[in-house]
Amino acid sequence: MKPVSAENFDIAAHVRAGDRVIFGQASAEPLTLTRALVAQKAEIGPFSVFLGACYSDCFAPDTAEGIAVSAYGAVGVAGQLAKAGRLDVLPWHYRALNRAYAEGVLKADVVLLQLSVDPKSGRYGLGFSNDYAVLAARHARSVIAEVNPAAPWIHDAELPADIVPDVLVEADYPPLDIPQPPIDETSKTIARHVVEMIPDGATLQFGVGSLPEAVMAALSGHRDLGIHSGSMGDRLVDLVEGGAVTNARKSLDAGRSVVGVLLGTKRLRDFVHDNRDFSLRPAAHTHGHEVLARQHGFIAVNSAIEVDLTGQVNAEMANGRYVGAVGGQVDFVRGANAAEGGRAIIALPATAKGGTLSRIVASVSSVTTPRSDVDAIVTEYGVAGLRGCTLDERAKRLIAIAAPQFREALSRALYDQQRGTYD
Repeated sequence: MKPVSAENFDIAAHVRAGDRVIFGQASAEPLTLTRALVAQKAEIGPFSVFLGACYSDCFAPDTAEGIAVSAYGAVGVAGQLAKAGRLDVLPWHYRALNRAYAEGVLKADVVLLQLSVDPKSGRYGLGFSNDYAVLAARHARSVIAEVNPAAPWIHDAELPADIVPDVLVEADYPPLDIPQPPIDETSKTIARHVVEMIPDGATLQFGVGSLPEAVMAALSGHRDLGIHSGSMGDRLVDLVEGGAVTNARKSLDAGRSVVGVLLGTKRLRDFVHDNRDFSLRPAAHTHGHEVLARQHGFIAVNSAIEVDLTGQVNAEMANGRYVGAVGGQVDFVRGANAAEGGRAIIALPATAKGGTLSRIVASVSSVTTPRSDVDAIVTEYGVAGLRGCTLDERAKRLIAIAAPQFREALSRALYDQQRGTYD
């Protein structure tokens, strides 16, 4: 099938009123198609979209007016929609979300994909993301694919033979660049504590945001690290080129960095293109418990909004508003706990709003990762190892890594909780 030009393609001929539309995440968003979708929303009639990690302006509150939007979290532009009260959240584990689309439990009427092209064979590949959009395509009424020559060809991410797009469209836009987030001094301090817990030869997973970026930046002196992560950005190139990441000591996928979604710029695109030391895999592999448990020395590094005195982690809600996601945190925490030599690290600043609010709290407003799964909590004031600790021991360790100005109030809250328990 030969791709048609964008000017000769009418997306309104494929999307109907009442349809649910999904598309690839991050740089895998087919901008030619999503921009056409928004431009023709009035002609199509009311429809809905499901967002993943979306960083384009196509579905910002002003441009997405009149479109019903749901998402698995308030990630990227979805955070703006949540703030505007226009986001409906599906609070599922990332692996469960992918499985639901794979099995048809969750469905999309129309799936928009961005494809790359193998420069040698001409085969189509998934480019930036091997995720639920591809799985949903098997059950969709219509699959529309944008062919983008600037998208990287990545091994293990060929377009499945049973997914045949109804139409191919030439890309009018380059892939979306997602630059590295800035790293502040507090994040650098926290990162120094985290990297002391990471031995040479460990296999690592990182969440998104400035804190995981700071940890990656602080790993330049390590050696023989491996990567097995849900997502990764340009920092991967730094770690490989600097000699920190070789993947040589991984117990699974030795010699290869394994990622599910790419969140980077042209530097990352050029690095992964036709690179046999890199593999783009689906969530069943990147987030699969059986896979993670077999990865010796697997260390998961994720962040949070707040942690309470029992160790419960909230990575979703702040001030009654959705600002994060369940995502893959619980998948990776449980996988790291099950792996031989594994560690599950949750890192967060001790305070918010210029030091006026503690992020170590008496009780969290929402539980993302339960206390029974938590291993280590890290702030700029140190590490609270919680494995094998009683509730009283946990509280004391967490108070010790809270900001000093909040420790007395937290101790009083602990006393009141204990008195309420024993009275």
